[in-house]
Amino acid sequence: MFRFAMDQKPFINVEQLSKSFKVPTKSPGIVGSIKGLFAREYVTKAAVQEVSFKIHAGEIVGLIGANGAGKTTIVKCLAGIIKPDTGLQEVLGYNPWDHDPHYLKQIALVMGQKAQLWWDLPAADCFLLLKEIYQLSDADYKSQLELLVESLGVADQLRVQVRRLSLGERMKMELIAALLHRPKVLFLDEPTIGLDLNAQNAIRRFLMDYKANNQVAMILTSHYMEDIERLCKRILLIREGHIIYDGPLQDVLGKWGFQKTLRVQAEGIHLWSEGSKYGKLESPVANEISLQLPRQEIAAATSEIIARFDVKDLSIVEQDIAEVIATIMKDGIAT
Repeated sequence: MFRFAMDQKPFINVEQLSKSFKVPTKSPGIVGSIKGLFAREYVTKAAVQEVSFKIHAGEIVGLIGANGAGKTTIVKCLAGIIKPDTGLQEVLGYNPWDHDPHYLKQIALVMGQKAQLWWDLPAADCFLLLKEIYQLSDADYKSQLELLVESLGVADQLRVQVRRLSLGERMKMELIAALLHRPKVLFLDEPTIGLDLNAQNAIRRFLMDYKANNQVAMILTSHYMEDIERLCKRILLIREGHIIYDGPLQDVLGKWGFQKTLRVQAEGIHLWSEGSKYGKLESPVANEISLQLPRQEIAAATSEIIARFDVKDLSIVEQDIAEVIATIMKDGIAT
């Protein structure tokens, strides 16, 4: 876990947070459907189970997990949308579920699959409504709006009806709406979902610049690993409602990236590799091979190849971090 000065109070403090939901069940067939009309049965599903973490100012922390792992439930608890069953949650010293107006003026939630803007209005009119809701002064509103509009390059779209904006333009407007009141905590739930590559990159660049120039804490959930790799130094891996890893993103490869790929160009190397005792051979071609090896065998294989062949090129490639995380999400962490 990342370390901060002892006197630095976290913006977000979560201890032993749990949340379960009742899910209706139905027996198969017509009889089951009729029975469900009069005596519906439920099962209890644990969405989040005793999760604990702290997030400080200046951090963008990625929440990673499969669908249904509990990511969005955590975000909604911290935003005050749903009430946890047990545990402590403090954001900026407030209990989110109390819905204290002072708290609500210091946070923002952006959900890629749910709009907060009014579709029949131009974005500029939506922003004016938010100015009144957050009771912003004319000067603060004008300066922040100009800064955000310039940063995201959407000046020409301000008077366009929200429903007529492209998905990428709409998401940029959603970010402006979320940041008009200068929140100290920002919750981002799939902010780049469905966007094209240019729009994704624009959103990522903006978030990095915004974090660099403001003392904010951000929680990001995304199924796009490039979002996580570009924005987050620290991640929380969530599996079946539990946090199974909390730490630096780059440490994941060191701890669980058990495979590396050895790529070699040398005359006759493809013939040697067919009977090699090392690793898994991947699509050999004349005088060139790729071997997938356990990391502990890399040194021995490299030494043997250098001793036996006139090597023209040799490279060692780390396992893809998305592949490692996908394996952890599926199988859990091996100890």
